[in-house]
Amino acid sequence: MNAAPMLAVFCGAGLGALLRWWLGMLLNSVFPTLPLGTLAANLIGGLLIGLAVGFFSHNGGLAPEWRLFAVTGFLGGLTTFSTFSAEVVSLLAHGQYHWAVLAAGVHLFGSLTCTAAGWGVANWLFIPK
Repeated sequence: MNAAPMLAVFCGAGLGALLRWWLGMLLNSVFPTLPLGTLAANLIGGLLIGLAVGFFSHNGGLAPEWRLFAVTGFLGGLTTFSTFSAEVVSLLAHGQYHWAVLAAGVHLFGSLTCTAAGWGVANWLFIPK
């Protein structure tokens, strides 16, 4: 097996996870009921994955390790469905049902909107006119 794809994912994931940790340290205490670090990681990740998918779909000549580094590694390490899920379940367990629904809605709608926006920007930038 070629080590280059594994190294690309490994390096990207480490950098993405460090950014996610940093966002949590910086933002989660600002509004503990809806941890903003997790939300920021997912929204930024959504925007960047839209940009990346659009970019890579128009730049097929790049080595596949770049996509593995950026999408699978970095953005996989940055975004966090499991932390978001744990935060929503914790809100439910503490009887904060309205906050749980709000958090779930903001993460889902926000991430999808950011991904679509990123994809749209990438297509605007990279589709030949």
